[in-house]
Formats: sequence, C-alpha cells, structure tokens
Amino acid sequence: MNRDFLLVDGYNIIHAWDDLSELCEVSLESARQKLMDIMSNYQGYKSHITVIVVFDGYLVKGNVGTIYEYNNIYVVFTKEAETADHYIEKTVHSLPRECKVRVATSDGLEQLIILGHGAVRMSARELKNEVNSINNQIRETFIQNKTPKSNRLMDNRDEKTRNILEQMRRMKM
Repeated sequence: MNRDFLLVDGYNIIHAWDDLSELCEVSLESARQKLMDIMSNYQGYKSHITVIVVFDGYLVKGNVGTIYEYNNIYVVFTKEAETADHYIEKTVHSLPRECKVRVATSDGLEQLIILGHGAVRMSARELKNEVNSINNQIRETFIQNKTPKSNRLMDNRDEKTRNILEQMRRMKM
C-alpha cells in the first residue's frame, strides 16, 4: 500500500496562523513545538499519512541539517544554504508518482512549483481548517464514548466486568 504524504512548510505555517504567530513573538521554539504537537495529533488521526514538517536552517552557519522523528511525524531542519522550499521541492520530486503528496504552504511561488511536480497544494488556511475539523471530530468521539448510557454501574462496563460483578452480586465468587 502506498502512503500519502503531507509536507508542511513549518515557518510559513507558523507565520500564517494567528495563534502560532503570536506565540512566535514570545518564543520561536515554543511556536515550533506547538506546530509539531498539532501535526503529531493530526497524524495520529490520519494514520495513513506520513507528515513531514520542514523548517529552514539555511541561515545557520555550518548547519549540516537534521532529520528526526518526533512522536509519529518527521521533522526536518534544512542544512546551511538550503531553504525549506528547496527541500520540499526535492522531496516531492523524489517520491513515487503513485503516492498522493500534499504540500501545506501559503507561498504562492512554492505552490506553483510543487504543482509542476505532481503534488497537491494546500494553503495554511486549508490546513488550519482541516486540523480544526479533526480536533472537533476527536472531541465529539471522546464525548460520545464518555457519555454514560445510564447511571447504573453495570450499564457502563464491558461484558467481562459485568459478568464478574453479577457473580459477586449473586455471591458466586
């Protein structure tokens, strides 16, 4: 089975989302961490997607670049003289054509370039809407699973536990 990929232009998204942009003014590291947590949660729900968050490291002298796993996603800091855009283009070009590849960025030029490589563009706003939609679905599922059917202890237990409790009630244990 071929996996789908979502490549996220990290700093572009941070500066496009109001909550992350405000956090970035206080701490860039905290904004990066929050984006990574958001994307990790997203990937947990969309388990068929490989999420790669790419941050620019091109202005850091002597930077050799870093790729590591963070929870269930991949995080990339590009090497010196390599932008996130360039890394994303290279990655999109190297992935098999049968993979569905989406790139989340609001950089218009980058969107045009990745379209030429067969990827689907996704604006920062579209990604934010999708993340919010998934968070709402997770919340609703959690609420539905936690809402008791009734106030009786027996009605809110699995079958094995109900049988044990019933045996205890009848003093058969």
